[in-house]
Amino acid sequence: MPFALLALLPNLLAAPEPADTLPPAPAGQAWKLVWNDEFDGQQLDESKWQVPEYQRKGGWWDRRAIRLDGQGHLVMDCFREGDKVLDGCVRTWRRYEKAFGYFVTRVQLQQQPGHWSAFWLMGDGVGKVGNEGRDGTEIDIFEKPWLDERVQQTLHWDGYGPDHKSQGFVARQPGVMTGWHTFALWWSPTEYVFYIDGRETWRTSAGGVCQAPLWIKLSDEVGPWAGDINQAKLPDPWLVDYVRVYDLLPTE
Repeated sequence: MPFALLALLPNLLAAPEPADTLPPAPAGQAWKLVWNDEFDGQQLDESKWQVPEYQRKGGWWDRRAIRLDGQGHLVMDCFREGDKVLDGCVRTWRRYEKAFGYFVTRVQLQQQPGHWSAFWLMGDGVGKVGNEGRDGTEIDIFEKPWLDERVQQTLHWDGYGPDHKSQGFVARQPGVMTGWHTFALWWSPTEYVFYIDGRETWRTSAGGVCQAPLWIKLSDEVGPWAGDINQAKLPDPWLVDYVRVYDLLPTE
């Protein structure tokens, strides 16, 4: 085998599976994987993820709701403990923060009402007021409060008080409640483009487009937006196969 191919072999063997369907790269650039977690092994990699624990909406974020199943998946559970409903969140806060790129996750969604799954980006600047979303925007790549084909995609900026602003879109993806599906965002300096299963669903520059680094969050939340948690048959987990971040780099 030629030396050049031998030199490339480790990178080829390390390519994560399944492969992602990436948008066409602009001329002179190519997508490169720059950060990922495939959730292999038996324990969450806490050099990548921080696990917050506190009351959140109608439930409690609790470390016990977070685990790996040993088959390459993060399990984010929702279950009862006495009169409390426990669920969870993981985030790359203070571990990995990035502006711009292609952010994608592959998940299998929850099946019961009263709680919802989400993949989103967040930063310290979201609370700042006066520069629209350029200094910080909450980017909800997907939220899934409904047990049907609807998927919520939303931007929030200028804090969460009287100056709060947002813009959202409800995408529809037939069959999304069964099997595995990818949810992604291409965040450029001038635009956000949202995808489900590689299909573009929403394109916007609302808020002026965030220019500040954000961290990644996967979360489960309890609340009436998703229905009545008392009607849910718990536990009701949802699964994450991977989270990956790609960057556009110049081609050689």
